[in-house]
Amino acid sequence: MDCFVGIDLGSTTTKAVIVDANGRIVGRGITNSRSNYDVAAQVARNEAFTNARFDMLGQALRHEAGIGESGAAFELALTAGYRHECFLGQLARLEDHCRRDLDSDRYTGDRRAMGHALEVIMDGIRKDAAAVYGGGAAARSDFFRDLAGASYIEHAAHVAREGGPAFDRLVGLFDRNIIPVENEQETRTFAQLLMAALDRVSDVSPAQRNAASGVLRRVAAADLREVSAVGTGYGRVRLPFPKENIRSEILCHGLGAHLLFPGTRTVLDIGGQDTKAIQVDENGVVTSFQMNDRCAAGCGRYLGYIADEMNIGLHELGPLALGARRRIKINSTCTVFAGAEFRDRLAAGQAREDIVAGLHRAIILRAMSLLARSGGIRNEFTFTGGVGRNAAAVKALAEVAQDNYGSLTINIATDSIYTGAIGAATFALRGAVQGAARN
Repeated sequence: MDCFVGIDLGSTTTKAVIVDANGRIVGRGITNSRSNYDVAAQVARNEAFTNARFDMLGQALRHEAGIGESGAAFELALTAGYRHECFLGQLARLEDHCRRDLDSDRYTGDRRAMGHALEVIMDGIRKDAAAVYGGGAAARSDFFRDLAGASYIEHAAHVAREGGPAFDRLVGLFDRNIIPVENEQETRTFAQLLMAALDRVSDVSPAQRNAASGVLRRVAAADLREVSAVGTGYGRVRLPFPKENIRSEILCHGLGAHLLFPGTRTVLDIGGQDTKAIQVDENGVVTSFQMNDRCAAGCGRYLGYIADEMNIGLHELGPLALGARRRIKINSTCTVFAGAEFRDRLAAGQAREDIVAGLHRAIILRAMSLLARSGGIRNEFTFTGGVGRNAAAVKALAEVAQDNYGSLTINIATDSIYTGAIGAATFALRGAVQGAARN
């Protein structure tokens, strides 16, 4: 199958999308950008190709007589098993890095105690992962760092309370060793991971298992040919693409929003490092735009800073804000002063839920000023970027848009975070078609 790839190298997350020759999205991949842009781009690309193979696998299983009516449930179980295998592989590498770190001079006095604590913590993380990927609990994030980190902190706190090494010492061990793990690639092949995942699926008969095994091997061996790739995003200059295969975020988000919602006329993208207000025509061509041009105030990075200040995951901010009883007015959205104002308001006795709700509204109000300068909001209005996954931000956006522009159709796709990569992949497809026509 011919594949056309779009990579959106963002400041916080890196996304990759694959479309086929008909422009259908067949693969998506996402990873954290915090450690290394070059590695992040490769990981996201690999994830997208893996996702594309799962798309092929789903189609093949639906036509495989031996699987029967349980095909959809089998596919979900197989996907969960695959992700579980990948998580355990990363966890094993994290444990290996931590144990090597324990051999350093900084642990001379408490090496044995730290080693025992690490063993207890890792066993706890493995049990938590079994619950998440076995369907007994909801995954709190897409990223290994967040999933493993939240579980690590929980078990480290328990170990410290029970008389083990100090909590800060245990967390420092994690913080020093998570970055090299994020920079390492999985050594097992797709076929090896898939067969290991098959072993985790229990509710199938021997005949179904044999039929599935044959399908899995065929899909793993299928040829996926990358014909063309286009890069965009905050870190796009790092991508090893020809100059003509690098497109601006504005163009890619405008086109991506149009492809997801053809009626789109105004696009708001709130990413990790910047906010973009974009106007497009009926073909998804950008007619005007505005960007924040000074700092990351009012962007995803700002929310990340607040989450760090509260010692919670970024994915927990939205649900926290939705629990507010009243909204605190925030005077500044400057990232530099965010922590100080947050602490001052907590010290004044204000509830953190109310403060965080006010922070979300302040971000949206800042975005609204950009929208006004770009030409306002025209129906339909599409919200893209990672902040589109934050329910509190979406709620604040709907309220402020209603107050200023009346009744609107506000589009937010489940693929919202991939919008720029979707546009880039489509530019890759169009470029290849035009090149073929010229030849």
